Amino acid sequence: MWLVAVLAGLLVVLTGALPPDAALAVLAQLAPVLVFLVAMTLLAELADLAGVFDAAAYRIARLGGGRVRRLWLLVLALATVTTVLMSLDTTAVLLTPVVLTLCERCGLPSLPFAMVVVWCANTASLLLPVSNLTNLLSLQHTGATTAQFAAVMWAPAVVAVLVTALVLGLRYRTRLGGAYQHPGAALPGDRLLFRVAAAACLLVGPLGFVGVPAPWAASIGAAVVALGFAVRGRGRRLPWTRVPWRLVLLVAGLFLAVAAAQRHGALDLLTSLVGTGHSTLDLLRLAGSSALGANLVNNLPAYAALAPAAASGLRPYALLVGVNLGPVVLLWGSLATLLWHERCRRRGVRVSAREYALVGALGIIPLVAGSTLALLLTP
Repeated sequence: MWLVAVLAGLLVVLTGALPPDAALAVLAQLAPVLVFLVAMTLLAELADLAGVFDAAAYRIARLGGGRVRRLWLLVLALATVTTVLMSLDTTAVLLTPVVLTLCERCGLPSLPFAMVVVWCANTASLLLPVSNLTNLLSLQHTGATTAQFAAVMWAPAVVAVLVTALVLGLRYRTRLGGAYQHPGAALPGDRLLFRVAAAACLLVGPLGFVGVPAPWAASIGAAVVALGFAVRGRGRRLPWTRVPWRLVLLVAGLFLAVAAAQRHGALDLLTSLVGTGHSTLDLLRLAGSSALGANLVNNLPAYAALAPAAASGLRPYALLVGVNLGPVVLLWGSLATLLWHERCRRRGVRVSAREYALVGALGIIPLVAGSTLALLLTP
C-alpha cells in the first residue's frame, strides 16, 4: 500500500496534476505531523525495549485477580490510555504483541483481546491531539489549543470507549467467562531506564496542556530516552531501523494524491455528501459521511478530502468523530488497523475480514451517532 501511495504522489507531481509549489505547500503542512509520527514511533520502540509495555500488561494481569472478564476490561483500559497518550499506531504496533503474549501465557482466547486492542486504537483516539494524526491535522486547521480540543472532545471520547466496551463485551461474552492463572512478574532489566521511558510516555500527551506542541513533546521524549539508552544501554542496539519511513512516505503520497484530486474537482461528489450546515442533523450527516469515506478510502485521505468542508463550529470535530471511529468495519479503514492485522498474523492469530466487518457493523452506528450527539455537550 505504501508503494502505491508513493507512486501516486510522484505521478501527480511529475505529470503536472499538482504544481511543485502546491506540492511543497502540502508537504510543509504535513511536516509537523510527520515529525511527530517519527518521534513518537521511536519513543514507543524505546519504551518497549525498556520493558514498559510488558510491565504494564503483567501488572494488569495481577490486577485482574484471575478473572478473565476483569482482565479484558483492564486490557481495554490499558489500550485506551496508550492510545490517548501515545497514539493509535503505538497501540496497534506495540501493545498488540504484548497482549497476545499475555493471552498465550495465561491460556486465554486471543480474539476478544485482539479485537478490544484494535477497537480502542481507533475509538479511543478522540481525546488529545497526539492520539491520532487526524487530530494534529485538525489543530492546524482550527488553531485550537490542546485544552480547547480536549474540552470539546471529552464527551465524544467517553461515549466511544463506553460503546466499545458494550459492543465487544456483548459480542464475546461467552469467551470471557472463567478464570486464568497469573503468569508471573515481568521485571525490567534496568529500573532507571524503565522509569525514564515510562515517564516520557506518560508526559507526551499532557505536555500539550502547557503549550508544548505535540511534535516537540514527542521529540523531546524520544531524545531523553535515547540518551538514557546511550548512557545505560549496555550495548543494546537502539531501534533506528524501525523508524517508520514507509509510513511517512505513505502519508505524504496519500496527501499529494488527494490534493491533486481536489484541485481537479474529482472529490466534489464526496464533499457534496457532507453538506454545510451546523444543526444536529448536519453534524450527524458529516460524521456519517466521513465514517463511510474512512472505510472506503482510509481515514487519512478521507480527512484530507473533507477538511475544507468542515472548517467552522463543531464541524471539524464531527469530521474527526467520523474518520477516527469509522475504521471499525473494513480492515483498510486506518493504518493502525492494517498494522494491527499484520501483528496478529505474525503471531498466528487469524482475524478474518468477515469477523472484523461483522463486529464493526454492529457497533459503527452507536459509535458514530452517540459520539456526534455527545459533541452537543460542549459549552
